[in-house]
Amino acid sequence: MCSRELAAEHAHLLETVSRKLICACEACAILFSGNQNLKFKRVPRDVRFLSDFRLTDAQWDSLMIPIEMAFLFYSTPHGKVMAYYPSPAGPTESLLSLDTWNDVVQENEILNEMRSDVEALLVNRVGAARGVSTEYYVVPIDACYKLVGLIRMHWRGLSGGTEVWREVGNFFAELKVKAGVVNGGQHG
Repeated sequence: MCSRELAAEHAHLLETVSRKLICACEACAILFSGNQNLKFKRVPRDVRFLSDFRLTDAQWDSLMIPIEMAFLFYSTPHGKVMAYYPSPAGPTESLLSLDTWNDVVQENEILNEMRSDVEALLVNRVGAARGVSTEYYVVPIDACYKLVGLIRMHWRGLSGGTEVWREVGNFFAELKVKAGVVNGGQHG
């Protein structure tokens, strides 16, 4: 915003109407930390691994998300929860059954603590049919778009290829580290 040179790790602001992310120095980002009625909102940096999250297969199916990975967040401009899944074409919106979403929120009170527009529930169910643990996180919205970018950049052929799935695995391993997860699910 102020044209200062930025470090590799830097703050982001979200323009809520267009969902455009803007890179910012720390000084500019602080200006948007408190007031939620501004054009831009500061994107938080913390990642929370939700080891006790409850979501049944039936609830997931009724959310009408066609793949096993998605992010969901409350959109202030739209006045509702939005669901997106990453695809080789970019973030794809999924229609969301609000009745089911309300049931999920009742069973997982942490969802009431998510900051509108800038935090999302990130669900990774890829591999659940093969016995791989499902993972749930509350993450900054920019992490969701980073995942979308990784998939777009590395996807090859119909199934994505080995490179994209290696990158997705690395992405979720990094999230665990940022969330302080050690020993397969215990927080450090």
